[in-house]
Amino acid sequence: MLTILLDGIAYGMLLFILAVGLCVTLGLMNFINLAHGTFAMAGGYLTITLMQKAGVPFLLCLPAAFIFAAVLGLVLERTLYRHLYDKTHLDQVLFSIGLVFISIAMVDYAYGANQQIVNLPEYLTGRFSFLGASIGVYRVFVIAICGLLVVSLQLVLTMTRFGSRLRAAVDDGRVARGMGIDVTRIFAVTFAVGSGLAGLGGALGTGIISFDPTFPLKYMIYFLIVISVGGTTTITGPFLAAILLGVADVAGKYYVPAVGGFIIYTIMVVVLIVRPQGLFARAAAK
Repeated sequence: MLTILLDGIAYGMLLFILAVGLCVTLGLMNFINLAHGTFAMAGGYLTITLMQKAGVPFLLCLPAAFIFAAVLGLVLERTLYRHLYDKTHLDQVLFSIGLVFISIAMVDYAYGANQQIVNLPEYLTGRFSFLGASIGVYRVFVIAICGLLVVSLQLVLTMTRFGSRLRAAVDDGRVARGMGIDVTRIFAVTFAVGSGLAGLGGALGTGIISFDPTFPLKYMIYFLIVISVGGTTTITGPFLAAILLGVADVAGKYYVPAVGGFIIYTIMVVVLIVRPQGLFARAAAK
């Protein structure tokens, strides 16, 4: 039971790191970026390439994946995304879906359609016993890294000047500009960091999930479920939702494998019926 619980927590934390950038762009910037999984795929495939082709150690691939995805996100934000901020959500959805299919075609051309496998270093592949349970070292590593990221992200958004400026820019961009806040740069940095976190999540995910060119489409629904269940008004909401969904998914596939894959969809439907704004979101003021 403890093994399943820790595996579920590790998977849930990974889902959160993969989805948190979408939470930020959707909840704070009011921009629907369904191509968010593309940045996660970029981080994952960069890790695969660096390890398989260049022999770069796995731990060095993690910051490289973050930086690569962040730079890619910044370039796309400055050249493409910023023109969609004042467009309708339908325009944003169609545009980002187009980017998804472009990225799928590019990766399929460069790497082929086969799943890519990464051989983790030996010190991350072992298992150890704890309270009678067999715990994977890599799962604990993922929990530790993602836990630090969650705390850091929450502190940045709530306790720093950048976080307060971001919230001001989102609440009323015109007033924020009048107060001297560079809204354009705030949004660019936020988008880049969100993309970088997705890339880092993709790099961490190479040891847990499989990568192929259809990754952005396959995991898009998972990102949206995390946002739907957790809400977009806070960071802690999607985090708790990701943990809940990760544990439910792992436990369901273990105990009832015939229907385990449908458990998270059932949770999403029930939550949307009972609490449309999200299970952990703040209710809108009436």
